[in-house]
Amino acid sequence: MQYFVALKMGEKRVKEAREYLNTLCNDQAMPALALRDNKTNIWEPVGQENLYAVLSDVGGYVLTDTTGYMIVICDKNGISKALVRSLDAERKDAIVARLKADNIGEHTGDVVLPV
Repeated sequence: MQYFVALKMGEKRVKEAREYLNTLCNDQAMPALALRDNKTNIWEPVGQENLYAVLSDVGGYVLTDTTGYMIVICDKNGISKALVRSLDAERKDAIVARLKADNIGEHTGDVVLPV
């Protein structure tokens, strides 16, 4: 796939994931990655499926707020599309409950975050 075609597809998927996450977190979601990093010259957009992951510094992720949580919308490969960070346990639990109510599955593997 050509770079710009893959990028446009990925940007659209990131925008949709961010808009969805913003409905759950009072417009605090940030965009993440539009392209998969596959270490080749083949360009692929981030996947279409939406899964969620809850991250904290306990899980080995280095977060800027070590007392909070991050919720990530990612594809099946763990490529992040949108995220919200600095959540306390109560807000995290409320957002996760809404994700589950919307039938969004949980991604339990590694998550790729923007650098």
